[in-house]
Order: sequence, then structure tokens, then C-alpha cells
Amino acid sequence: MASDQGKETKIDFRTEFEPHHGEAVRVHENVLRVTCANSGPFTFHGTNSYILGSKSVAVIDPGPTDENHLQALLNGIDGRDVSHIVVTHTHVDHSPLSRELARITGAPILAEGRHRAARELHLGETNVLDASADREFEPDHVLSHGDRINGDGWTLEAVFTPGHTENHMSFALLGEDLIFSGDHVMAWATSIVAPPDGSMRNYMASLQTLMERDESRYLPGHGGLLNNSREFVRALRAHRIMRESAILSRIRAGERTIPGIVKVIYKDTDPRLHGAAALSVLAHIEDLMDKARISSDGPPSLDGEYEIAE
Repeated sequence: MASDQGKETKIDFRTEFEPHHGEAVRVHENVLRVTCANSGPFTFHGTNSYILGSKSVAVIDPGPTDENHLQALLNGIDGRDVSHIVVTHTHVDHSPLSRELARITGAPILAEGRHRAARELHLGETNVLDASADREFEPDHVLSHGDRINGDGWTLEAVFTPGHTENHMSFALLGEDLIFSGDHVMAWATSIVAPPDGSMRNYMASLQTLMERDESRYLPGHGGLLNNSREFVRALRAHRIMRESAILSRIRAGERTIPGIVKVIYKDTDPRLHGAAALSVLAHIEDLMDKARISSDGPPSLDGEYEIAE
């Protein structure tokens, strides 16, 4: 899921992308991409699944439960042994098909862990993101930051990148200047960071984690290949800092509610995304309250009221 584009950002978003739904498209010497036909405002042209390897393969992010996409993946696998099924995170457009693919191929499922929130729910709080979470997901092997997955002629390194979800992992293809970045970094839009499942503090720290690595090319969960990734990630961080500044400015100007803030700073954003924008503002507000920059008479929430801390 993504799309948090605003007027003040200077990010060079790249929206040119031909999904070739139902086809396996070679995007690297050793990588095929199969894009599911689940296009939408949060999924762009659909969820990308990747087939990595030659004689035997791994599948990264099998995608949603979709028979046509499953068949396209099997066509791309083309009878080869599947040694691993790797999942970046547990949103319903990325992980559910892993179970059926594992049943068919016998391959183990590897991921950071089950779906979970970045924090405990406040008393009386409802998690509006429940419908997007794959709560049935259970990996066969739990991965930690720095773990390596060895396959037939390739090695993936797990890079823990929480923020979009608490269990988000990116995967570096060692020796190939390439990272499978899931929904953490995408070329077409910014990733949604929405509490309680997401955390702005974690997201910003994870961007720093990627900036400290050497890889310059990312294959994301939606959209096309991202080149010059370090410059792009630096722009993402600056974008979020500007968002924080804009939120603080609106609160200083007397706007105390999230809907009022969204109405101004997301005025050029597709109205269908204003609900997601409100959650993004809430993520910034949680972080600002943790840093004692703003205050409220209760825990941060979508219907709370906020003011600059004394």
C-alpha cells in the first residue's frame, strides 16, 4: 500500500510502469516479476511477486489469494523446484497466497514473524487496519536482521525495515546491487505509515538503515525498478520531515484536529486517500508526542485534539 504524495514534496516519483498482468517479466538476469491484477489507489498497478533463481527458485511475496495470479506464478516457475517462499510483510496483498503456494510446492515460508501492531491498542481504540492484515500468516522459519537465505546461485540477506508494518523485512540480493524493498520504499509513491500497525519513528529509522547500505537499485512491492535509491531514500526522509513541519505549523496556527490538518496539507491528494492521509498524520502526531513537541488530553487518536507543548 502507498500514496502519500503532497504538493511540497520534491521527490522524483516515477509512475511509468507496464504491469504485464499474468506474465512473468525478466527484470534482472536472475529475477522474474509477476504483477497481480489487483490495481487500486493503494496498490498502483498491482502487487509484484518475484521469482528468483534459475534451476531452483525462491518466490518473494506471492501476493493475495487470486487464482489467476497463482497460475501466472506457476507458469513463471515453469516446473522448477521452489526452495523458499519469502514474505516481506503481512498485508493481504502480499502474503496470503504463500499458504497455497507452499501446499503446492512444499517450500517453507520465511518471514520476520506474524502480523502484529507496532504498539498496544489504547483503551477503547479500534484498529481500522484489521481488514488489511493477514492474521492467519504463520512462517515456517522466523528471520532476524542480518540472517541469510542461501539458494541455488543466490543469497538473500534479511534487512529489518519496520515502519509500514512492524514485521516488514527487505531482502538484499548479495553481490547484485539489488534490494527487494517490499512496501518500505517504492518509486511511484511514499509508503503508508498508519498506526497502530505502523510507526513513524520506526519507519524513519528504517530509511536510515537503507541509506547506510551500498545497494543502489530496489525492486519494490508495487511499481517498477528504482535506480539511484540512496538519493530517493534521502528525499523520502526529507519529505517526512517536511510533513512533520507542516503539521506543527497547522497546530501553531490553531488547527487542533487531524481532519483539519488533512484538509490543508493534503488538499491536492486524491480524496479517496484522505483516510490513509489521516492515519499518516496520526503517525506523525504519535512521534511528535513521544518527542514532547505537542500534547493532548489523552493518547493520540484520530479524533483527538492537539496543541503545541509548553
